[in-house]
Amino acid sequence: MDILYFILIAVGAILTYSIVVFLYQRKILKTLTEEEFRQGYRKAQLIDVREPNEFEAGHILGSRNIPLSQLKMRMKEIRPDKPVYLYCQSGTRSGRAAQFLNRKGYKDLSQLQGGFKKWSGKIKSKN
Repeated sequence: MDILYFILIAVGAILTYSIVVFLYQRKILKTLTEEEFRQGYRKAQLIDVREPNEFEAGHILGSRNIPLSQLKMRMKEIRPDKPVYLYCQSGTRSGRAAQFLNRKGYKDLSQLQGGFKKWSGKIKSKN
């Protein structure tokens, strides 16, 4: 019976954490449809937060690759006074990148709904 209580408490804690993160991301980050993303990304800093091998396999034309794993070291490459458009493969890493940037003072943050895998526009690849 004790293990059942432990499992229920653990599941409850995970659900609570997930809901808090979700609500926090909705507050600090605009999730844009592909059409909305296309309308604004040329006037913004377009950042692909995927790893270099993913970026080289294909990325949105005009984007810069600053992987989430390197964001802390390379955040000076991103201007806080201009809008930042983020994307990753599915939307998880771009949400985490937005949380980090928000804590560092960046305010105009947007992400591509569904990530790169939902993108149907022009792409560039090294292959």
